[in-house]
Amino acid sequence: MSINEPAKKQRLYQLFPFLERAGDDFQRAFSDVAIVARFEPGAQICDERSRCSHLPLLLEGVARIFKSGENGKEITLYRIRPGESCVLTAACILSDLPFPATATVEQRLDVVLVPADFVRAWIGRDEAWREYLFGLVANRLASIIQVVEEVVFQRLDQRIACFLLREGKEGDRLRVIVATHQDLADELGTSREVVSRLLKAFEQRGCVRLSRGRIELLETTALERIASEGIGTPSGA
Repeated sequence: MSINEPAKKQRLYQLFPFLERAGDDFQRAFSDVAIVARFEPGAQICDERSRCSHLPLLLEGVARIFKSGENGKEITLYRIRPGESCVLTAACILSDLPFPATATVEQRLDVVLVPADFVRAWIGRDEAWREYLFGLVANRLASIIQVVEEVVFQRLDQRIACFLLREGKEGDRLRVIVATHQDLADELGTSREVVSRLLKAFEQRGCVRLSRGRIELLETTALERIASEGIGTPSGA
């Protein structure tokens, strides 16, 4: 697929408005080297120690970036959604270091791929591109620091409550979260057994209803209190 297709180009400029500010010369150079690619759900885009050959700009879909430990546990660092890119990929391209995590596809991706050589070259030549990359680093590093702060300073019961509130509330509406206990464990960097024990405690307090692969939020006031204060049970993380 080519980014010169009218629909793709319109979508790209809508999601990444800095491209319109970059000027005709940059736009032509960008169109000459960038390509559109598609990745299906479950595909692994990058793994640890791989070299980054392209910087992705997402048009559609969701990718998950996570770190795995020697004990088999995982923790989500961040997700990439339409209009976003991957700060770790950008950092690896600029530093010529291998990718330090794993990236997989959660929802089918349409991405614009920019070759690494041009990612580096344009930083010194184009202000709009340089500002975009620096902004990407600043914004995404802030979210990674938040993950670190949650792991270090928050109890696991609080982190689970925050996750449920974040994923289960849409404005004033509550929705069912389709996720297994193992999914939550992978998200938060802990074990399934600990997640199951804490979710059962939430259910006993009337906050949620549990069924196979589903978590239904019933009452958010108690969850908000747990997110702030915990439930008084050692997290076991």
